[in-house]
Amino acid sequence: MKDELKIRVVKGPDGVEFEVEPLRDYYCEAPPTVMPGAYISIVEDLFNWARSESIWILGFGTGCGAIEMRPLMTPRFDAYRFGVQWRPTPRQANLLMISGYLSTKTLKRAIRSYEQMQSPKYVVGLGSCTINGGMYWDSYNTIKRLDDYLPVDLYIAGCMPRPEALLAGFQDIKKMIRAGKCEGANRYAENFDWYKANQKRVIHDWDMPDYSW
Repeated sequence: MKDELKIRVVKGPDGVEFEVEPLRDYYCEAPPTVMPGAYISIVEDLFNWARSESIWILGFGTGCGAIEMRPLMTPRFDAYRFGVQWRPTPRQANLLMISGYLSTKTLKRAIRSYEQMQSPKYVVGLGSCTINGGMYWDSYNTIKRLDDYLPVDLYIAGCMPRPEALLAGFQDIKKMIRAGKCEGANRYAENFDWYKANQKRVIHDWDMPDYSW
C-alpha cells in the first residue's frame, strides 16, 4: 500500500493530534444503490427522452479507438447535432466510452472513473478489444471481456469501428435509453459483489475503497 494511504497521526491547527485513515476518512463507504424510476411512467418516459438527447461522454481512450472519436467533433460528422458531446471529468459525464484494450492496471482507473460518475450512467465498449481482447486476446495482462468488470450497455464492434459506426452506436443507445433499457448502473448496484470479486481477481494491488464515489 502507498504511504499516503496508510493510517497516520496528524496534528491539527489547534495542536490536537488525531488519527487519519485515508481509505475510510476520505471516501464514502456506502455501496451503490438501485435508483428506482419515477412514480409515474409518463414522467420516467420524459426523463429518459431528456437523457437520450443529452449524452455527455467521458472518453477513456486506451489505444487506437481514441483516434476514431476525434472526427466526430469535426463538421463532417458533427456529433453535437445529435446531443452528443465530450466532457473532461467523470462528474460531468453520463456515458463512459472505453475505446481500445484494457490492461489490468488501466482497468483499475476505468473502474474508478465509472464509479465517480453520477447516475444514471452508461458504458459503451468500443472495438474488438473490449469484446474479446482483440489482438491481445492471449496477453497475460489484458482483460478479455469488459462486461465481466463493468456493466456494458452497448458494444460497437470493429477493429477499429469507423466514425459512421460510432454515430450508429449513439443512435442505438439513445433508443435504448428512451425505452428504459439502459439500466447498467442499477445492474452494477444489484450485482455489486459479483463485479467487485471479478475486479479484485485481476487487480492485485487493490489500494482504493470498494466504491470510490
